[in-house]
Amino acid sequence: MAFNVKERGRATYYYGGDAPTLSALVTEKLEGGDLKIYFAGITGGHSAKGVLNRDELVTMSPKIEVELVFRCWEKWLQEAEICDTIAKIDFLEVHAFASQPKTPDPRLDPEGFLNEQKRLYTEYSAAYSGFFKEHMSHTGVPSRFTVHVVDFPDKAASYEFYSVGLYQPGLHK
Repeated sequence: MAFNVKERGRATYYYGGDAPTLSALVTEKLEGGDLKIYFAGITGGHSAKGVLNRDELVTMSPKIEVELVFRCWEKWLQEAEICDTIAKIDFLEVHAFASQPKTPDPRLDPEGFLNEQKRLYTEYSAAYSGFFKEHMSHTGVPSRFTVHVVDFPDKAASYEFYSVGLYQPGLHK
């Protein structure tokens, strides 16, 4: 996807389509050529399937979804010609919206529902910290990580993320 780009002072908006609802990325120019980057909310379910042109739809699998979200953001960084890898971004904040399990129905199987919640939370925590350990070990880690438990439109995904990061080109010469 080729982004439409709109610059307004220190802000640059990267978006698709003629009448966008939101931008995939928004950058804020800082002193010294650094960029503060605001990454749009995205899931590892239907969102990642579309952005990454995947055949497979991932459903309720944080182990896979967490990586897919970061890979979507990485693809956007490349398409916007900001940098070639997400590993060059220092994430300052990451916010996640956790979905309740899609199955089993809590009214019909309350114990199964609680077990599925526990599985998702445990898997999610391991996937998130594992991604930073495996792919971002040379960067800092966010100062804020907020998880809200809500329902959201993507009925396949277990989480939706948005974040704020910092690209410091001087560190990658």
